[in-house]
Amino acid sequence: MTRRIQTLIVASTLSLLLVVVGLWLPVPFVLLSPGPVTDTLGRPDGKPLIEIDGRQTYPTSGKLELTTVEEVPRLNVLGAVRGWLDSDQAVVPRELVQPPGTSDEEIRQENTAAMIDSQDQATAAALGEIGVAATGTSVAVHQLGEHSPAEGKLLPGDVIVSVDGTGVSTQEQLRDAIARVRPGQPVAISYVRDSGAPAQTSITTVPAPGDAGRPAIGIITTEKRSYPFTVKIRIKDVGGPSAGLMFALGIVDLLGPEQLTGGRTIAGTGTIDASGTIGPIGGIQQKLLGARQAGAVAFLVPAANCADARESAPAGLRLVRVETLKGAISDLNALAGNPQADVLSC
Repeated sequence: MTRRIQTLIVASTLSLLLVVVGLWLPVPFVLLSPGPVTDTLGRPDGKPLIEIDGRQTYPTSGKLELTTVEEVPRLNVLGAVRGWLDSDQAVVPRELVQPPGTSDEEIRQENTAAMIDSQDQATAAALGEIGVAATGTSVAVHQLGEHSPAEGKLLPGDVIVSVDGTGVSTQEQLRDAIARVRPGQPVAISYVRDSGAPAQTSITTVPAPGDAGRPAIGIITTEKRSYPFTVKIRIKDVGGPSAGLMFALGIVDLLGPEQLTGGRTIAGTGTIDASGTIGPIGGIQQKLLGARQAGAVAFLVPAANCADARESAPAGLRLVRVETLKGAISDLNALAGNPQADVLSC
């Protein structure tokens, strides 16, 4: 074997090794694919996803499916290429789902807080739609953050009553009360645990994630509205605010004798606020695919997502444009009576 051939073999081998190693190098992209679909009228784990206690509820034979997107946050070159070649998936810059400078833990906490808030907003919108007014609000601990200064002092479920003697009943009031001290200074927290007598603890504040000048006590809270009866939403492994619309529709369906679904499988997505306004979401393409795979015949699309939905809607899935909870209910009632009813589409 000549030296020239030996050199070619060595060079080719090294080139092949470089290509193989290069395929496993990380890239700053995230893979999005259709995630699990969950019926808000169903009973995952044997318990109702939406449980209403203290008011009559009605059975239903249909489904109101909330849709999700699965994320693979750490991609290599090979995974990115596979994603680009798969029409059911999307590869997007990581900064679109995780802003620069934020940690995985901060994103997880934000998504958890957004999900909790979406449940309260959905409940308020649904009960407001049927004429049930809130009787008050309170702030409860949902979760302790990583390395929280509240560890061993507060527990999930504790209702915060006051901060340094200032009463709080909303999340904004809680933030304002804590903001009166500097990071590193203590605050006196009065709280109620398990509906017992008020108790008090002192927590030394720390710099808030992403804002070192703002004090925090390392907890994720939820603002709970009180009603003449209770509404509980149980869902695991889903974060963010985009299930709000489907939560609200599930509550309305359970509390009314008429089935919003007409006995069919309806899917959808969208944020919602207490007034019933529906907002846009991300990952519409993957959510549409997940809905069709689950057997949905119609999909409720926030108006701002309609353009993208039209481009990626799978065959056989009717797109229904929605802007408010009232409008979504009206459209579903029309479709329940006549699946071919003329409702606003994308």
